[in-house]
Amino acid sequence: MAVLTGESAMESQAVGWIAAIIIGGVAGWLAELFMKSQMGLVMNIVLGIIGAAVASFLFNLVGISLGGWLGYLIAGFIGACILIFAARAIRTA
Repeated sequence: MAVLTGESAMESQAVGWIAAIIIGGVAGWLAELFMKSQMGLVMNIVLGIIGAAVASFLFNLVGISLGGWLGYLIAGFIGACILIFAARAIRTA
């Protein structure tokens, strides 16, 4: 369980902004390949970073905690897949 201080979630997990962009880009790219979608580099990075935040929130609700670079990559991949799925569902509705 994380102690609430003035640090952001990324700082407390020792993942800096540059690393978050790189890992987010890789997570978004992997999700793009897995979900067979056509996104650009910037959208992959955005999906990976936002996806990691979404997945981390969802994991915390069920008591799962992923930390470090690998955890951020896994959370980013799962979250990006969720976001791509949601975007497709909204687009077809």
